[in-house]
Amino acid sequence: MTKKIDSLFDQIEKSIPFYKRSNKSISKSSIGWQLDHALKVVNRVTAILIKTKPERYKKELNIARVISFALCYIPRGRAKAPRVVIPPDVITREGLISQLNEARAQIKIAEQLPEKSHFIHHVFGMLSKKQTLRFLEIHTKHHLKIVNDILNK
Repeated sequence: MTKKIDSLFDQIEKSIPFYKRSNKSISKSSIGWQLDHALKVVNRVTAILIKTKPERYKKELNIARVISFALCYIPRGRAKAPRVVIPPDVITREGLISQLNEARAQIKIAEQLPEKSHFIHHVFGMLSKKQTLRFLEIHTKHHLKIVNDILNK
């Protein structure tokens, strides 16, 4: 597993005990929501990446992607999460641990895929395997920053 994403998964694991904590001045969502959403994104995106047909990949320029990836940054509150990655009303420690274990396994599989395996993002367009893994790192960091802000306020 890439060291970056593995480190992010370790941070998620360390944050799970605080899943019920929230701070409305930072985010309307709890730490559990942030973790659940980040893990759902990893698991859904890698599942799609695994199923793609590499021969259908087309390289394309996307300015939003170029800027976001260069800055390693996703602005807060700008995008609405697709319904399939919205956490449930009740989030449990066990559910988070299960999703984390799945995410670790999914990333290992994804890393072995052909380079032209791809994922189509609603803002960033068609992402190669490498770009997809980078997106997952940036997205996970984004939510962990929110978690850290909640923990440190």
